[in-house]
Parts: sequence; structure tokens; C-alpha cells
Amino acid sequence: MGLPKGILITFLVVPFAIMLHQAAIGTAESAAKPKDFPFRVFDEKTDQAAFRFEGVSSIDQGALQLTPDTLNQAFLLPNRSGRIMYYRAYRLWLSDNDDDDVVASFNSTFLLNIYRNKEWNAGEGFAFLIASDINIPEQSHGQWLGLTNASTDGNATNHIVAIEFDTEKQDFDPDDNHIGLNINSVHSSKNVSLKPLGIEISPEIATNYSVWVEYDGRSKVMEVYMAKHSRANPPNKPNTPLLSETINLRYYLKKESFFGFAASTGSPAIQLNCVLEWDLKVEELHPRKDWTWLKIAAGVGVPTMALLVILGFWLGIRYVNKRKITRVEESNVLGTLKRLPGMPREFKYKELKEATNNFHESMRLGQGGFGIVYRGTLHDKDHEDTKTSTEIAVKKFSRDNIKGKDDFLAELTIIHRLRHKHLVRLVGWCYEKGKLLLVYDFMPNGSVDKHLYETSSQNTLNWKHRCKILAGVASALHYLQNEYDQKVVHRDLKASNILLDSDFNARLGDFGLARALDQERNSYAELEQAGVPGTMGYVAPECFHTGKATPESDVFGFGAVVLEIVCGRSPGIKILHEHHQYSLVDWVWMMHREGRIEEAMDKRLNDDYVFDEANQLLLLGLACSHPIASERPQTQAICQIIAGTTPAPSVPPFKPVFMWPSMGAAYSSTESTVSNVILSSITVSY
Repeated sequence: MGLPKGILITFLVVPFAIMLHQAAIGTAESAAKPKDFPFRVFDEKTDQAAFRFEGVSSIDQGALQLTPDTLNQAFLLPNRSGRIMYYRAYRLWLSDNDDDDVVASFNSTFLLNIYRNKEWNAGEGFAFLIASDINIPEQSHGQWLGLTNASTDGNATNHIVAIEFDTEKQDFDPDDNHIGLNINSVHSSKNVSLKPLGIEISPEIATNYSVWVEYDGRSKVMEVYMAKHSRANPPNKPNTPLLSETINLRYYLKKESFFGFAASTGSPAIQLNCVLEWDLKVEELHPRKDWTWLKIAAGVGVPTMALLVILGFWLGIRYVNKRKITRVEESNVLGTLKRLPGMPREFKYKELKEATNNFHESMRLGQGGFGIVYRGTLHDKDHEDTKTSTEIAVKKFSRDNIKGKDDFLAELTIIHRLRHKHLVRLVGWCYEKGKLLLVYDFMPNGSVDKHLYETSSQNTLNWKHRCKILAGVASALHYLQNEYDQKVVHRDLKASNILLDSDFNARLGDFGLARALDQERNSYAELEQAGVPGTMGYVAPECFHTGKATPESDVFGFGAVVLEIVCGRSPGIKILHEHHQYSLVDWVWMMHREGRIEEAMDKRLNDDYVFDEANQLLLLGLACSHPIASERPQTQAICQIIAGTTPAPSVPPFKPVFMWPSMGAAYSSTESTVSNVILSSITVSY
């Protein structure tokens, strides 16, 4: 007996309709699936799902347009910002454990075109961006490059690392054509001017550039390469990077982070910011699951397991012996420390761990060659009813090996007996379970360099504070050279090592490179050191020849600090003047020779300073920067000049030539070059 005709049609048609519907869903899902790398061209219809668009960004004309893509309606371009981020987050690191320092490597290659009409003033800039948050901040146009804004710039919670391609000069920029490494801020931690290299990011004639941004998660080195691009003959990656810098991404980014681009325009600075191609390869990191022992036991059997037992027994003996050696070594170090007279408090590691919230990233104050500095709070557990607490700065040495112990002991043995109101006070120390830590007073106003370079003109250090700071540092230097029972050479005098308390009193810190001189010695040489310790711009010229640090070389570093604080310019950055580049000291000396030394003053002071004091300090800075060490003033005279009880030193109109101590001939230090000099740039503020 057959089915009724209507029912039969229903049985036949409905399954067919369901099949068609499922097929349609499958096609739609396939079409909506984001495309993977590489992108040789960007299609606004098919590639939308692969990206997240913020601000005024879009896909247009086969390219990622970070800011509006228009030539005829230029009124739409000013004061805009945008971000375009790849839709998925990548895992950049695995563990919160400081001992597990595995970070993902990546390679990002893109084709960049920044276009402008000849009538346009180029600006503001473009950036390759790694961010833990896709969202673009409000008011991030102009100098903020779509990265930060006036209220968020410099905040550790930004969690961004970027390579900027800057086309508009700000007060803190070297010029209007450079690249830089930006960490949570538009103030680059390192930048490179491109004009001397024949590269113009935003030329009048449209030019495509191939850019390679590579990061090695093992060495923690970020490198940026750049070359002009021709579709007929695409360039190979250059042999030498434009920018190379060490950075541990796990200190600044969250585990899961996004890759993409950001850009902005200002007013009247405008341009089109386009990415024409993009390829990205990120190393996949997977949580470790080690089932090797089970596979070996099942696959190889008893003989192999027996070998493993023997091997384990041998390794166990080695481990026990190593632990014995470590305990003996720790006992020797602790014995040495506790025998030092006047030693401050010994802390337990657990106390400092609690004080710094387990050394949380949000408590980080700075980082340098010897370790990381964290902010901490000590609570008085013996008097809980009073609820008293003390803020501290904890330097955690990052090299927990023999060299790390040498650094730790060197700094501790120098500073533990120093007592001066303009030196950062050592509160205590900790050496436990191989961990090396020093505890200092916390300085609430941070370091001088942050006030000089990371604040707006409205919040810059006023003239009274600058004079007060220089007087304090001069007093501390005089104490180290003449009032302490040994002469101490600091070897790293610079603005980032001068801390400010709540009343803007200067405290000289970071004695990681400092050394005490025996009574019969007047210099210190670290023969095993590769190169000259210190920071470029603050190192005296004779140190490159002799390899020795002296009280006079510290006076040279102080002179660089004087000029830096008065002029608001870094000694390590060249100054462009009438198509010539000058160091800070050479530039001020030239101004002195031409009778217009007051023009070297920091413009952010807006003429709100005492002219006679400024003139006296500028001449003092030049006198301390004298190329011949014996001609520099003594610390007592320096203190008197700053106090106004002694007139300004006599400075010749032309900078004297530098004479090597062992040679009769002399030549200008501005014409000399020093090859293969390795400088240790310590940026930790304690």
C-alpha cells in the first residue's frame, strides 16, 4: 500500500530543503572564516573578518588604511587616529615564574606607503603595534600616534610595544623622520634618525618601503630593517638593522596579545597611512606536558628504565654535591656580609616578596644591567594596631650566578657605610636561596630624567628645583671624594641615577658601578671589563684611552648633568644646528663663543629663571667638561660656585683640544672616533 501523494512529496522535499539549508550555512561559515597570513592584497569584502578596526581605519583600494583615504577632501584628514589589529591574540609567553623566561619569537614583514601631496605638511606618524588590548584610546590623534593619549601616556597598564615611523617632530623627538621603539609611551626608549641613511618615510614622491620587524625570544633582541620597494624587483632584507634593541616582552605585554598597526594625523600635519601587504609568523608556545617517562617505560622496557635509574642516581649525587657547594658558598657570602661593620637590616626573602606583591609587574620602577627595581610597602607587623607602613625600593639582581654575586657584594660593600643626606639610603639587604636583593628608601618623585623628558612643558622642573638638585648632587659628590674615609668613584653619574624625594631634594643612587679607591690610588681600572663602564655622553674622554675611572672623570659626568638639567637636553643625543650635528657640550661651547650662551637654556622654562645663576651654571658645566682632566674644578669649588660664594669659572671661548695623557700631540675630541667601545647603559633609577 503506497503513501498518499502529498505526504510522499513532503518526505522528498523537506530533507532536500534541509540539505540545501545546511549547505548554505556551510558556505556562509566558510566565507566568514578569517583569512590567514600572508596578505598580498587586502580585499574589503573578504578580509573584513580577519581584522578589528578602531577609530577611522578601514580597508580601501586594496590596502589597510589607518587614517582616512582621501585626496580630494583634505578637510577629513586632520586630527584623526586609527588602529587595525589582526583578529586573533597570540600567546607570547607561558609562565609567571621569573625563572621561566621563554618568550615567543616572531617575524613581521609589511609593505608600507605613507603618502602626502606636496602642499601637505607630513604628519603625524605610523606604528607597527603589539598590544594586549585592541581598543584605541580616545583623543589619540596628533603626537599620540593612535597609541596613547595625554592622560595614559607612560602608564604600565597600557601594555603596548610599538615601532614608530614618526614624520612630525615633537619636543622629545630627534627630528621629523625617524623610527623608534616605544614602550607604553610615545616617548621612544630608543630612536634612529633616517635622513643620514637616505630614507624619507613620507616623501613628496610616493614611495613604498618594505619593513621587517624581527624578534628573537631567546636573546630578547628586537630588530627593524627597511628598504625601498619595487614590485618589479622586490628588495632582499638588508644585512644591517636600522634599529636593534634588547627588550623582554613579558615585562610589558600580557600573555595573550594582538599584532597590528596604528597611525594618526594632526593639524596641519596630514598624510595617508597605508599598509599594502603583510605577513606575520609567530612562534607557537604550548604548555609543557611531559609524558616521556611513560612512553619510554612502555616502548623500550626494563633495560632502558634501568639505565635511567642509574643516570638518575648519578644526577642525584651531583645535585647533592652541588647543593653542598651552594650552601658553603652562601654561608661564606653571608659570613662576609654579617662581618661588615655598620651593616643595615637583613630581610627575609618572604618579607620582600610580600612587600612587592610577589614582584608584580605593576610594582616595577625600572630595569638595568644589574637587575630590576620594584616598589614595595613594608607593614609593621609588631604594631598592627598602629597600621604603620614604609615605602621602599627593592633592587632584585637578575644574574643569580657568580658574576651576579660580585655585582651584589660590590654595591653593598660600597654603600652600606655611606651616610649623606643627598645619597639614597640603603635600608637593608637579602641573600637567600640564591636570590640577591638590596632595599633602599623609596623616592616618590622618581628620577630627574623623567621630569626632563617625560612631562609636559607645564609640569617641567622649575628653575628653583633645578638649582636645588644640582647643589645636592654637588654636595654628594664632594662627600664621596673628600669627606668619606675612602675616595669613591661613582662611574655612572647621569640624570636617571639622580632621585628626588617628596621635597625635590636630590639623592644620588645606583652604586652598581661605584668603586672605592685605596689611599695610595687615585684611579680605578676594571681590567676584566669589556670596554668602558658608563653611559655615552657622560664618560670622560680620557677613560677611553686609560680605561680608568677617577674623581676627575666623575666631575666630567657631573658637568654633563649640569648642562643636561640647565638645557633640558640629553648629552647622549646629537643636536642639529645649521646642518651640523653637535654634542651637547660642543653646542653650548659654541653658544658661549658666539656670546649667546643664554640661548642654550631649556625653552620650557619660558625665561622664568635667574640669568646670572643660569650663566654661572652653564659656565660651570663647561668647566667640568674640560677635555683635560687636570683642568676641571675640584668638588669644593663646584659647591661654592653653585652656592654663589665663588664667581663663575673662567672658560675659554674655544673648546680646548684633548691630549692623551701619554702623548705630546693633541687633537680635538670632537674629531676623534673610538671603535669597539662597549658602554654599559644602566637605566635603573636606584
